[in-house]
This record gives sequence, structure tokens and C-alpha cells, in this order.
Amino acid sequence: DGYRNTNQVSDDYRYQDGNYNAPNDGYYRGGDEPTQEEDAQSDVTEGHDEDDEVYEGEYQGIPHPDDIKEKQKKRAPAVDDEYRDRADLMAERMEDEEQLAHQYENIIEECGHGRFQWTLFFVLGLALMADGVEVFVVGFVLPSAEKDMCLSSSNKGMLGLIVYLGMMVGAVLLGGLADKLGRKQCLIISLAINAAFAFLSSFVQGYGFFLFCRLISGLGIGGTLPIVFAYFSEFLSREKRGEHLSWLCMFWMIGGIYASAMAWSIIPHYGWGFSMGTKYHFHSWRVFVLVCALPCIASLVALKFMPESPRFLLEIGKHDEAWMILKQVHDTNMRAKGEPERVFTVSYIKTPKQVDEFIEIQSSTGTWYQRWLVRITTTLKQVWDNVLYCLTAQYRMNTLMLAVVWFTMALSYYGLIVWFPDMIRYLQDEAYESRVKIFDEEEVSHFTFNFTLENQIHRNGEYRNDKFIGMKFKEVRFEDSLFEDCYFEDVRSSETFFENCTIISTVFYNTDLYEHKFINCRLINSTFMKEKEGCHIDFEEDNDFLIYLVSFLGSLSVLPGNIISALLMDKIGRIKMIGGSMLISAVCCFFLFFGNSESAMIGWQCLFCGASIAAWNALDVITVELYPTDKRATAFGILNGLCKFGAILGNSIFSSFVGITKVVPILLASSALVGGGLLALRLPETREQVLM
Repeated sequence: DGYRNTNQVSDDYRYQDGNYNAPNDGYYRGGDEPTQEEDAQSDVTEGHDEDDEVYEGEYQGIPHPDDIKEKQKKRAPAVDDEYRDRADLMAERMEDEEQLAHQYENIIEECGHGRFQWTLFFVLGLALMADGVEVFVVGFVLPSAEKDMCLSSSNKGMLGLIVYLGMMVGAVLLGGLADKLGRKQCLIISLAINAAFAFLSSFVQGYGFFLFCRLISGLGIGGTLPIVFAYFSEFLSREKRGEHLSWLCMFWMIGGIYASAMAWSIIPHYGWGFSMGTKYHFHSWRVFVLVCALPCIASLVALKFMPESPRFLLEIGKHDEAWMILKQVHDTNMRAKGEPERVFTVSYIKTPKQVDEFIEIQSSTGTWYQRWLVRITTTLKQVWDNVLYCLTAQYRMNTLMLAVVWFTMALSYYGLIVWFPDMIRYLQDEAYESRVKIFDEEEVSHFTFNFTLENQIHRNGEYRNDKFIGMKFKEVRFEDSLFEDCYFEDVRSSETFFENCTIISTVFYNTDLYEHKFINCRLINSTFMKEKEGCHIDFEEDNDFLIYLVSFLGSLSVLPGNIISALLMDKIGRIKMIGGSMLISAVCCFFLFFGNSESAMIGWQCLFCGASIAAWNALDVITVELYPTDKRATAFGILNGLCKFGAILGNSIFSSFVGITKVVPILLASSALVGGGLLALRLPETREQVLM
């Protein structure tokens, strides 16, 4: 009996599920008498079964040393994460992310697609609209700003490219920060920078300050594109993602239409402004710049009422906040569908293991700027690590192929978008010059000119005792002519020059006939008094209206392409959409050889824009889907920054051939589109892929 009781105590302390179950009634516990068969079995196995051997410490309730080692071994991974290899932690995180991706897809499907997504759609659409407006603003104000600020040709070129330079830097920087600080917060920063400096640029008078404001404004708006698509995609299920991201792209088109319509209705009204003395002038083109900031401001205000991306919050371990937002999405959609009783069934969401090293600085550590410097340095290092991660073996090939496709698309598209208006202006100038009136050996004396002279050439003329008062010269040239005892007062001129002329005893009072407008002329006893100061918008260019119309029609022409790409994106796939659209656009380029008139150029521009928009939409979608959540905005920012670099090169190269040859721009654009389109067919298809 004594042995049987001892053996029973051993059973009571047997290890069960990693815990030791001690008896509740002391060291000795009696029980029912065992049967004779059980007693015999115990006697036979005595001294032979290690599991039933009695450890003397069990009489005092002390666990066996082997059991203690086993228990510590099971607890070791949770305790020693800081000593584990980073590769092991990353492997564990990737496994967690894969589980989260599938669970998150199911949660988004349970939340449904409804009022919440459509509200966010319009809020982010306004931000994308602001990006579209920014591309057109400088091109529309340049004809007026160049005269208002006395811009040279090089200054005009720099002003046209500076916005793209800012957008290139902003895409990489703010896109990278969005993966560390959050989509909503970085989008607010991006829009706030753009709105502030766009507003400021409308009031500054100097060229240098205006250039700086447009640079920083472009930097701010550059971050919107990568953040908007990453942000919106994380509220969409796999079945809805391609279609609704394509619908979102329509707001870029709406931005172009808005900018064209506002320019058409505001800029020609030169009187829509005010002046403060002789130095400060606020003309109509500055009103246009202010109006173009409205979509950005509207999106900035509306964004305050939208939540952060729950997918991003889960990536950084904020489970409860993400769950509350997903519940908000679910409840909003269910109420809109008339099913408020539907309960959000998700109670727990998988969160990936956190491997980043965050530095928490106490308020008593160093000075405030030292603490901020450490935080900023640490964040920028993490952004740089994300950039390098996009070039690791897992993503290198996809990143390089996407980079080539983005670059070739941007080089051809932005290059031709600038080339089309320049070619139309060139054709207009040729037609204008063909209508020039030539006057030879005319003699005019004692006559008062008080009307506009336009598109004329006067050769070997003689003008004696004539008065030119309150008049305008537009595209007028005087060659080998004589002016004697003449009087010029309150005269304004545009593209007007005097070549090899002799000017005797003539007075110029309050005119803008400056020294550089007299080429190889002899001035004898002539006087210049009270020259007009600064630069003035002298004439409304008739062809400006046509340029606004061209941009308006070019933006509107992408509507059919947007609709087709949205409806077919999830049916034929992203890859076929990119390849097919780029190849069709390349074919459209060859027809530009037959564009010898303004109407033909406008028609081919509309066709090219309509064909190429599907490739842009599919590129946006596939870039979002190919990268994981914690690298998505960074990768999109890198590729979009490369796109803006292609735009800078395209603008510079294509514009330099205007009036020289059409062969180089057309062949360059078409070959780039063919090469990029064929390479795009080698990218992986992502329409059946969950968002990692």
C-alpha cells in the first residue's frame, strides 16, 4: 500500500501541456484500491519504465530538472528575439504578412464596397485633380508671365521644367515617408505644402522667388500620386481594385479640363486684377494661379475627416486602431445598404512581427533640435533602407522592368504633350508670316499715326515730321529707313525692330522702344525721355485661345480610354492593357507625319492621348500590387520620380526640334513606346493577387 500511494503521488505531478499539476490535498492522497491486475502490472514494470520512476524531489513538490529545461526551451524564442538573427526575424515577419494579406482580403470583403469607399474616392480624387492641375498651370501662365516678369528664353525654359523637378524629388521623398509615417499624415503634408506655396506664388513679383515657390509647390504635389494610389488600394478588395483605381485616374483628366477651362475664362481678361503703385501688379494670370489651388485646398480639408489606412496600421503593430477603422468601414457601408443590424464578426487580426529599431528619446535628453535631428535622421535612414529593399533580389527584376516602362512612357507622352502645342504655334507663325505686308520706298510726312501697325515690313521709307502717338507696333520691322523730326509718345511694341535706320532729331517719350530694338541704327540728335519701366502685357495673343482649346480637347479625349480601361482592367489584365495601349500609341505616332495643319495636329493629339491613357492607368494599378504594404508608396514614389525625370528629358528634347524636323520626335516617341510595351509583357500579372 505504501508503494502504491507513492506511485500515485508521482502520477499527480505528471507533466501535462507544459504545466505541472500539483494535488490540492497535500503530499499524500488516498484513493480507491487498485485491482489486482493493475497491481501486478506495476510490479512487473518497476525499475524499468523511466516515465514512472520516482523522483525524490516530488515528495516536496519540486519539478524534475529535465522538465524545467524543456519548459525553458519552449519559452526561449519569445525572450531572446533581440539575440536572434535578423534574417530569421524577417522570415517570420514575411510569414506573418502572408497570413495577414489573406485575412485582410477576407475582412475587406466582409466590409463590402459602398459609401465609405466612394467618399474616400472623391476626397482622394480631389488630390489627384490637384496633381493634374499643377502640370498645366505653368504652361498656361507662361505667355503672360514672361512679359510680366521680363523673362528671357532660358528663364522660360527653366520655369517650365522646375515644376517637374520638384515633383520628382517630392515623389521619392514623400512616397518613402508615407511608408513610415502613414498615408493620411504624409498626404496632408504634401497637400499643405502645395497649397501654401501655390498661393504664395500668385503674389510674388520677382522671377527668382516665383521660381522657388513653384519648385516647392511641385515638391508637395509630387507626393500625392504615390500616396493616393497606395492609400485607396488598401480599402479595396481584389475584385474591385483594378476597376476602381482606374476610375480614380479620371480625376487627373478632370484636373486638366479644369485648368484649361479656368485659363480660357480668366487669363484673357487682363483687367481682372489690381495694381499698387508702379511696382506691384496683380494681373489676371495670378488670379488663375489662385483658382488652381482650390482643388488642393478642398482635398486637404476633406482629408481631415478620413481615417488612416488600417493596412498600414497593422503593419506597424497598431491592431486596435486598425480594427476600429475597419469596423467603421463595415458599419458605414452596412448602414448605407439598409442593413445596420449586420455585425462586424472580426475579433482579432494578425499583426506582423516588428523588426524595425525605433529610437525613443526622452524629453530630458539633449536639446529639442538634437532630439528632432535624431528622429529625422532615423526616419530618413529607414526610408533609404526601403529604397534599397526595392532593389533586392526578390524585387530587382520587377523594379527594373517597371522603371524602363515608366520612363519610356513618360519620355514619349510628356515630350509629345509639349511638342503638340509648340508645333501648332509654329504652324500658326508660319501662316501669320505668310500674310505679312511689305511697303517699299514709301514717303510719309506731317502725318499722325494713332492706330495699330501689325505684321508689316517697311523698307527704304522716309518719314519726316510724323507723329506716332498712343499706338501699338506688333510684329513690325523698319529696314533701311529714315526718320527725321519725328515724335513718338506712349508707344507700345511687340516683336518690333529698327534695322539699319537713320534717326535724326527725333524724340521718344514714354515708349518701350529700348536700345536693343535699334539694330545697326544711326541716332543723330535724338532724345529718349521717360522710358516705360518694367514689362507689360502689350497684346492679347489670339493663338492663346487655341492653345487653351487644344489642352482642353487633349484632356477630354482621354475620357473614352479611361472608361474602357476601367471596365476591362480586371477582365483582360494589367499586362495586356499596358502592352496593347503602348503599341497602339506607337502606331498613332506614325500618323503625325501627315499632320501638316492645325486641325490635323489637334486630331492626332486627341487620338494619341486617348490611346495612351489605358497604359497609364494599368501602370498605376500594377505598381501598387507588385509591392508589399510597407514598401508600396516608396516603390511607387521611386518609379513616379523616374517618370518625372523622363518628362524633363522629353520636354527638353522634343521642343528643341520644333520648326527643324518632325522625324526625330516621332521616331523617338514611337520607338520608346514599342520598346516599353514589349518589355511590359514580361511583367507578372497581378489581377488574381491579394494585396501583400
